[in-house]
Amino acid sequence: MTSAEATAHYFKKAARIMDVGERIETLLAAPLREVKVQVSIELDNGEIRTFNGYRVQHDNARGPMKGGLRYHPLVDADETLSLASLMTWKTAVVNLPYGGAKGGICVDPTGLSSKELERLTRKFVDQIQDIIGPTRDIPAPDVNTNPQVMAWIMDQYSKYHGHSPAVVTGKPIDLYGSRGREAATGRGLLYIAREIARDVGLPVKGTRFAIQGFGNVGSHAARLIHEDGGIIVAVNDVNGGVKNPKGLDVPALFDHARKTGSVKGFNGGSPCGTEELLTCDCDVLIPAAMGGVLTKSVAAEVRAKIVLEGANAPCTPEADEVFEKRGVLVVPDILANAGGVTVSYFEWVQNLQHVTWDEDRVTTELEKLMREAYERVANISRTRKLPLRTSAYVLAIGRVGKATVLRGI
Repeated sequence: MTSAEATAHYFKKAARIMDVGERIETLLAAPLREVKVQVSIELDNGEIRTFNGYRVQHDNARGPMKGGLRYHPLVDADETLSLASLMTWKTAVVNLPYGGAKGGICVDPTGLSSKELERLTRKFVDQIQDIIGPTRDIPAPDVNTNPQVMAWIMDQYSKYHGHSPAVVTGKPIDLYGSRGREAATGRGLLYIAREIARDVGLPVKGTRFAIQGFGNVGSHAARLIHEDGGIIVAVNDVNGGVKNPKGLDVPALFDHARKTGSVKGFNGGSPCGTEELLTCDCDVLIPAAMGGVLTKSVAAEVRAKIVLEGANAPCTPEADEVFEKRGVLVVPDILANAGGVTVSYFEWVQNLQHVTWDEDRVTTELEKLMREAYERVANISRTRKLPLRTSAYVLAIGRVGKATVLRGI
């Protein structure tokens, strides 16, 4: 099953429970626009290389489209469509005035210099500047992109359309970015973990967490959960991992990762591979790297009671069914990791209004929206006896469908 087919599976499951009808189901599932561009740049050594770039705009019924840009060798049209669709449902779950989009470039950014990445980014913007914008489609950071990349995008877009900080979010603080944006996805995971704790009687303090991925999402989730009293028993990244059943020293782990570029080799525990981490003895598993890591076979071996999806689409539909049969509570990506797009929304609002919020306001507003979204999803789950994932899709489809019908088909 491809990434797009997996996302469509979840959508159709909820749409048919809602009985929206075949015509509305088709209308909501189909993307508004799919764009593929050829991005050619001159490398530092004079060689010319061409990369495939993508931007899929899924739905704009509830507002301008929103979604990240990732630079990764596995970026393709199918994955981008899947992620764009997820953004439509994610923004609807947390009730942001957005639709969904996603994009990226098929490239290994570790093989390019900073200057080559800048040229690649600016050339990509040249190719898509006519379909993005503050009231059309607002990109943001994703896998292997960061505030500096967003700064290049803002600058290049502004050369065509005038000063436009609201064209992109996740920018550096000194260039109209928002306080609290970098840690937002990880902080949102903490807030959802707290809500789950109240419902199932498993408080964050003293609970054992394993986190797959130590990038922006996983590292901040580890830090914030540790500060809240949670015990981080295992983490990993693309280079390796480390585990300690008594709990890792997270501040020391951060220092090690900052100095070496990886959690690998941290002497506060023993080495840990990806599958070993996913199936380790813990209470809460947070997959916070790439999609599709929790397959049917892996899901059968997972020992966590709760799976909190920090990444987009980390569970395959087959794994989801295994978890449901085993009674493992899965908190879906379109709810669990919505903290990033929520604070991106705050950044966009600040840019449009030419104001700056302090970090306390950002985190207070984030917690409010995340709690409200969880309560609505959990209420649907309780009253209709549905899994949280299906309940989140029911909430999202209802909002997008109503907006679509009210605007006129």
